[in-house]
Amino acid sequence: MFATVFMAEGLKGFAPFMNAEAFFIVIGLTICALLVNYPAAQVFGLFRVLKKVMSSNVIDTQDIVTTFVKFAKKARTDGFLSLQDEVKSTKDDFLKRGVQLVIDGADKEFTQNMMETELGFVRERHKIGQEIFNSLGTYSPAFGIIGTILGMIMMMSTLEDVAQVPRRMALALSAAFYGLSSGYLLFLPMAGKLRRRSEEELLIKEIIIRGVLLLQTGVAPSLMESNLKAYLDPTTRNMIRTGPREV
Repeated sequence: MFATVFMAEGLKGFAPFMNAEAFFIVIGLTICALLVNYPAAQVFGLFRVLKKVMSSNVIDTQDIVTTFVKFAKKARTDGFLSLQDEVKSTKDDFLKRGVQLVIDGADKEFTQNMMETELGFVRERHKIGQEIFNSLGTYSPAFGIIGTILGMIMMMSTLEDVAQVPRRMALALSAAFYGLSSGYLLFLPMAGKLRRRSEEELLIKEIIIRGVLLLQTGVAPSLMESNLKAYLDPTTRNMIRTGPREV
């Protein structure tokens, strides 16, 4: 009972900030501008991008390095075909496809081209998602100012009706509030977070490409480990344990 009363009182405190007209002016016009600038499929694909932004999954670079060192050891003793069962249990699809190319006997140039082509498409998809959120962060403050101007025009046109002046003024100020807050507190930070997530994922894929190419050359496990660790920061390098060294 106390919690219900407390929440009700809290919502009353936010009542001055709730203005449906201003909200729909800012958000509605922002979405319309987005649909003009980008294909509808990309705009509606924002839900998938949003899921990636809000996801708390952290890609473990240590597991990637450890996996390739294990593959190098097994391939050196039993050959590439012995990796078939190991690959099936691998969770990362990009890594799985790369190692499968090695098992199937693809040459180095073909393997590198295939994996780098896929990496390029991933980079382009991420770039589009970042652009869309940056556009949202640009459009919404602008439409907030437009909503403010509309509210001021409406207020000036109804000055003779004193009762309408506070309502029009609230519309004008609320539009600026929604536009600026959604742009600088929501959309632009989300674009920044997506950019960082993209950088992390692309780094992982670059490590995988390097690991696959090294595996294909039959490199020693110790050299595999030292090469892949070069992509990591010193703290992460020291945390990796791959067992006894083998040359």
